[in-house]
Amino acid sequence: MATDPVCGMTVDPVRAAARRVREGRVIYFCAPGCAASFDRDPASYDAPAVAPWTSAPRMSVRAPAEASPGPESQILSLQGMHCASCVSTIENALAEVPGVSQASVNLATGRAHVTGRRLDPATLIRAVRDTGYGAAPAGETASPHADDDSRAEERDALRRTLVAAALSVPVVVLSMAHVTFPLREWVLLALTLPVYAWAGAPFLTGAWRTLRRRNANMDTLVAIGTTAALLLSIAATISPSSMPAGGGMAPVYYEAVGVILTLLLFGRWLETRARARASDAVRRLLSLAPRTARRIESGGEREVPLAEVVPGDRLRVKPGDAVPVDGVVRSGHSSVDESMLTGESIPVEKKEGDRVIGGTIDGDGVLEIEATAVGNDTALAHIARLVAEAQASKPPIQRLADRISGVFVPVVLSIGVVTWVAWYALGPEPRALLATVALASVLIIACPCALGLATPTAILAGTGRGARSGILFRNAAALEKARRLTLVLLDKTGTITEGRPRLAARVLYAGASEEDLIGSAAALEESSAHPLARALVDAAVERGIRIPPVEAFESRTGLGVVGRIAGKRAAVGSARLLELEGVDASPLGDELAALAREGRTPVLVARDGRLLGALAVADPEKPTSAAAIRRLRAMGLRVAMLTGDREDTARAVARRVGVEDVISEVLPADKAAKVKEAQGRGETVAMVGDGVNDAPALAQADLGIAIGAGADVAVESSDVTLVGGRLDGVADAIVLSRAMLATIRQNLVFAFAYNALGIPIAAGALYPLTGWLLSPMVASAAMAASSVSVVANSLRLARRPLDR
Repeated sequence: MATDPVCGMTVDPVRAAARRVREGRVIYFCAPGCAASFDRDPASYDAPAVAPWTSAPRMSVRAPAEASPGPESQILSLQGMHCASCVSTIENALAEVPGVSQASVNLATGRAHVTGRRLDPATLIRAVRDTGYGAAPAGETASPHADDDSRAEERDALRRTLVAAALSVPVVVLSMAHVTFPLREWVLLALTLPVYAWAGAPFLTGAWRTLRRRNANMDTLVAIGTTAALLLSIAATISPSSMPAGGGMAPVYYEAVGVILTLLLFGRWLETRARARASDAVRRLLSLAPRTARRIESGGEREVPLAEVVPGDRLRVKPGDAVPVDGVVRSGHSSVDESMLTGESIPVEKKEGDRVIGGTIDGDGVLEIEATAVGNDTALAHIARLVAEAQASKPPIQRLADRISGVFVPVVLSIGVVTWVAWYALGPEPRALLATVALASVLIIACPCALGLATPTAILAGTGRGARSGILFRNAAALEKARRLTLVLLDKTGTITEGRPRLAARVLYAGASEEDLIGSAAALEESSAHPLARALVDAAVERGIRIPPVEAFESRTGLGVVGRIAGKRAAVGSARLLELEGVDASPLGDELAALAREGRTPVLVARDGRLLGALAVADPEKPTSAAAIRRLRAMGLRVAMLTGDREDTARAVARRVGVEDVISEVLPADKAAKVKEAQGRGETVAMVGDGVNDAPALAQADLGIAIGAGADVAVESSDVTLVGGRLDGVADAIVLSRAMLATIRQNLVFAFAYNALGIPIAAGALYPLTGWLLSPMVASAAMAASSVSVVANSLRLARRPLDR
């Protein structure tokens, strides 16, 4: 930990570099609680200034005189929504609250995500309730064990459906069989009223709440349609002579009222059930963590609730147990199944010093771990937050549906009125009956449920499928970006390669000893965060070489490190660094070139103005890299490597994995510029990386994809995170995003086509040609089927294979 020189706060040096780019605005985050922001183009940052406490590059920026409070966010749980117009009504109401900059309502999850400044939850809730809907504060993620509102809504819809069906069946039988007996119509009314008043109560109360506030939604359409049919039937029952039968039409429509409400309730039950299945991804993720942990205490081992575990606690994990929290192995050896988080089926070996993730399953050994992150700070909770954020967001394709849903219900009501007037004025007898039938059919068939469910259900199912495979989308806008990609830029170290370099060769010069060469290199690199540094330190430890202390350590970004060892100036890095230090490295030129051609990275070492030699570090490629790159190219994408490594080394690695285009020797500060340069040529660019130095490029790219095993800053700057760290996850992410977008398009086309065809037919467009008028019962069945079919189409994503 150290003090941030910009804001003076105590910060983690890696997180100090974190920043995000959203909608053209670069926000610089020093630490939680520091929200200084700067309207800057990501490519216009000054050259990185390296703080003395880390070798990670950080942006050189000036703090404003007085930083304004950063944007806040509030999440609300909503009740009573059933269609796209409900969503539009609530979003408009929230947008009018002072301080709100954006409000996004998700029909499938039943949540509202509100951003702005100085947000008051009570004011937001009151704004929602004033529109006739329910609202309450909600956490960032769903509870893994609670029976939430969606499950309660599902049970309520099923109960009402069963009661409505039980009462409506005898009404239909008596009506269709044309059975006559005294007081027949009064018996039908007695059976129908409970269906209308109790089973259909959600539609009636919803319509009343919205009409009182001069709004309208799906409930309004259903309530008006069924009430019109019921009142017409009651009038015919009380005064049969005023509603004479004619034209083959029955004088009462009790069976229509009962069947309409039964079908609508059945459709709502199927819809809520399917929505619950689609939105289970976050709950399933959180349920991976156990409820208790075995804490090691002075008196032995004690099982404690997970909420009591704090960082630093020692925990014992036995074979078959779920790892309770994120931690570091302090003793023991085992294989851990991480497939539920990474999608990798092969267990990962864990030994002392290795990290473990909460929710993974211990294999055949006993591990003693030290907790490093608990509660909302664990990787599992972070993944759940990312999934929840993606599910709450909307892709740009949703904008058209939002605009239409905002005016949909008023337009349908107008069409219904025109239909009734036209039939009453121009239709055959019995005109009142025909007009009411047409009105009810129009209002019921036009319900915009399918339109409102088209996008969110596809995103819910798709992001849940991705989460099971270790693919996390930060927002829905990434889906459309992925569809347009033309170029994929890959970082080398930690992305194409394992990211765990090892010393592969050494070259001594002018009588230098191996102890001097490796010891000097390890001494300087011990204070560095560069991926190659660990390899040199490990080499000294493995050989038993003493690592001397270092003074005046300094990191030179993209060049190497310098310092003083036993009072003498020492340098480890590139030939350019040694040149700046006044040391001639040309005598080793041939050896360095040979090492580079073999794909090894040479590191020069000098001390007291004298060249000691070179160390060659090799970083093996990941086993899946070559196949993953072939797959990306087969998808029609250009693939290039963007790395700070030497040209010869980079090309040797590129040849082995099948990358043709190589952009090498790029300083960290210039990676974003290279991405922008490609974008200037008309390319739509995906950048894939894992290190701190990849963050600006990830932010600049059209689609930033971070390898989840890498630095926090890379993950924070990306649109997509691959938890498992496998490169073939890039192709999986693109395949899944394309499938989600295709499903959204299919759903929207179906929803629009359904209404475009259904409303004219319900209004009687076919009657002059065929003499056929759509029954309200058929209209209700069609409406329910439309919503269920959209949800079912989305749920196909949950089972979709990603390898094609």
